[in-house]
Amino acid sequence: MKRIFAILLGLLAVLQYRLWLGENNLSQYMVLETHIAEQQQSNEKLIARNQILKQEIIDLKSGTEAIEERARNELGMVKKGETFYRVVGNDIRQSNHFGQ
Repeated sequence: MKRIFAILLGLLAVLQYRLWLGENNLSQYMVLETHIAEQQQSNEKLIARNQILKQEIIDLKSGTEAIEERARNELGMVKKGETFYRVVGNDIRQSNHFGQ
């Protein structure tokens, strides 16, 4: 009986050593869990961004509306027959918004 008790106690000591101090111990496991959670959040953000880009590609390939919108917003283009109006005001929020 003492022999079985000594073997079980020795086995428990070995397992406890591996759990707390051995390779791939509990603290390393916790750190890896944190890194995995952070990476999953990063992946979710990138997946959402990729979905937006895919949708934009589909819009650009399928019609002229997206191209027209980009030309208007990014290049300041207007259609033939349209009149472009630029409203300039003394609003403080406008000057702060543009970094002036």
